[in-house]
Amino acid sequence: MKNIALIILALIAIVACKNKSETISEGIVQTNEIVKYPSDVLPFMDEWKILLGDGTHNDSLINYSKEDFFYTENDGKTNWVVYKTPNSGITSKNSGNTRTELGQKKRWIPETGGKLTGKLKVQHVSTTGDARVAASYSVVVGQIHSDEGHKNEPLKIFYKKFPGHTNGSVFWNYEINTEGDNGERWDYSTAVWGYDMSVLGTSLATYPEEPKDGIALGEEFSYEINVFEGIMYLTFSSDTHETKTFTKSLITSDYSKKSDIPQQIVSLYATIGRDGTERTNAYADELQFFKQGAYNQTNGKKPVDNMVWSTGSEIFGGNVAEQYAKGSYTEVWFKEATVGSGTAPNN
Repeated sequence: MKNIALIILALIAIVACKNKSETISEGIVQTNEIVKYPSDVLPFMDEWKILLGDGTHNDSLINYSKEDFFYTENDGKTNWVVYKTPNSGITSKNSGNTRTELGQKKRWIPETGGKLTGKLKVQHVSTTGDARVAASYSVVVGQIHSDEGHKNEPLKIFYKKFPGHTNGSVFWNYEINTEGDNGERWDYSTAVWGYDMSVLGTSLATYPEEPKDGIALGEEFSYEINVFEGIMYLTFSSDTHETKTFTKSLITSDYSKKSDIPQQIVSLYATIGRDGTERTNAYADELQFFKQGAYNQTNGKKPVDNMVWSTGSEIFGGNVAEQYAKGSYTEVWFKEATVGSGTAPNN
């Protein structure tokens, strides 16, 4: 009888283990389920339109994807939306840089505000460019764009990594809403992790020291852009870095007099002679909208013409496949993102 009881207990244990195994297996299948469209990963796609790096525009993003530019990937744990674009392609009318980037359909003013969040990892930035040019090897992964007046950008969130470095930098730029001639505009850059935009190489292929607190390719980080009653609240977080927060008024300028121009701007923009001032009320009452994705800042334009924005990268005659094969592109993955109304800070 004792032997029979032991056999029965053993059979029960085997069945229990089998059921547990099946449960775990089913969980893995669900976690690793491959989805087809970006709208399956980020269900807010009805709020956006898109411009791709080959010039394709699309205003309806539900069940939409395009190979090599806007699609999904699964890393074995999570589904991601991929934004990929070459250094040279078809650009928007207001920029010489390519992008595979969402543009918000809704418009809002700073006084009423809005909120955009994203959880992402940058998989690749261009490996070609001129190290003396501030925009080289960088991509913008989120921004606020004005839709009136000069149509400048009160916020651009960058990731940049010099070739040969393991870690790159995350920083954000504020572009002034220029008083008068917009040819005098400039961006003030603030470091989040690593360097700000003004840290450059000393020659074409001589790079600065690697940032000690930077973010590596493939390393996840998050941002929140919250505009509430004219004030922009920024929060950046990462599992391996200190959370950073910043506050900036979008309706009262910090740069309305020549004496307000930061030394960073005097030094960085000296070669192109930009030293404008900003309207005292900055972007007050101007329509704004969010953008998110991969806005490539590396291009094939000649650095001699603009040592801040013309990066002199390899573009291989504009051949997209060759640019992808030889490192002249950027690729950004998002797994979470939301867009909506601004909220009182800390709420």
